[in-house]
Amino acid sequence: MNAESQQEALEIFRGGRAQPKTGFLPKDLKAADTDEEASCRAYGFLRGLREKAHMLELRFKNGNTEALAYHLLHSMRFNPSYGVLLRFGGDITTMVMISGSNLDVVLKDMEVNLTDRGIQRQRITWVREMDEDELRKLKPSDPSIDAIAVGECESEETVQTWMGQNAKGFARNSVPVL
Repeated sequence: MNAESQQEALEIFRGGRAQPKTGFLPKDLKAADTDEEASCRAYGFLRGLREKAHMLELRFKNGNTEALAYHLLHSMRFNPSYGVLLRFGGDITTMVMISGSNLDVVLKDMEVNLTDRGIQRQRITWVREMDEDELRKLKPSDPSIDAIAVGECESEETVQTWMGQNAKGFARNSVPVL
């Protein structure tokens, strides 16, 4: 930002001018960078290796969506036989089970996958359930998302119950603390 732009920004911040004049923003901020996000059929992601998304949007077959803040993501587990299990904290615990195949496959020329190069690096912007027609059109090596299950749990006991119903492949035997 040059000195003139900085001065104009300070004027606006201090209330000296109600509207910024045209051309106020630096060139790199004037227009949205259309290449900053890319996608495959199962999920969208930020292209930049250092870019981070603020939220993860879940898109369901029925048209509903839900977005969860990445800063509330406490853990991620991946099991190729079952999918990805996410645990979000906050006032209540939100559990998300993403079932599908090839979720850890690195997309060609993109250096991203859903797991360690995607969600763990906060590059995934959305994931979506795919219907049967879409799943049939995929190549055997393409990532697919068959289902997304979400549970809001008020206690650790309800988390364990939810996992027993929706994420059996991730359930662990817990040892009581004495």
